[in-house]
Amino acid sequence: MDNKKILVLSDTHGRITTLKTVLAWANERIQPNDTISAAVFLGDGISDLRPAADAAGFSSNWALVRGNNDYGHSTPESAVFDLGEHHFFMCHGHRHGLYGGYHSIIAAARNNGANAALFGHSHVPAFKNADGILLINPGSVGIPRSKIGASFAIIECITGEPLQVEFWGINDGEIRKLNI
Repeated sequence: MDNKKILVLSDTHGRITTLKTVLAWANERIQPNDTISAAVFLGDGISDLRPAADAAGFSSNWALVRGNNDYGHSTPESAVFDLGEHHFFMCHGHRHGLYGGYHSIIAAARNNGANAALFGHSHVPAFKNADGILLINPGSVGIPRSKIGASFAIIECITGEPLQVEFWGINDGEIRKLNI
């Protein structure tokens, strides 16, 4: 049985110390120690990735999209990728009217043949199955807008099984599993 995990991050907004804490934690979970095999960044802090990853010694395959605050970056606003039998659509979310519902992002995911949509922008973690599309927002590593604080997600892809999502919080340099 093939088992892979994706680290999903968004909205660091210059909070490199917190991002470095997350990447150091994730570094312990990269193969062969565990099964993190890719990392996703959903925008608003692309410039934070290299300094934090270098400081944490984190090296992984990255899938990136830019957000509405990633000025001067030529990174695309949306992308698709496959991991195992799962097809992911990813974007920052600012072009999809998230505060009025998920209709636009569901349509974008479906139009790209995806069974999951990864997005940020709202700074609030979310996990929902809507019209057959799994919607996953990891929250914000840098400027959270929810009571749970800074957060990120790990998506587990096991061949023949539905995606499994875990949310993790960061508080005073400590990382803990969240119940969302």
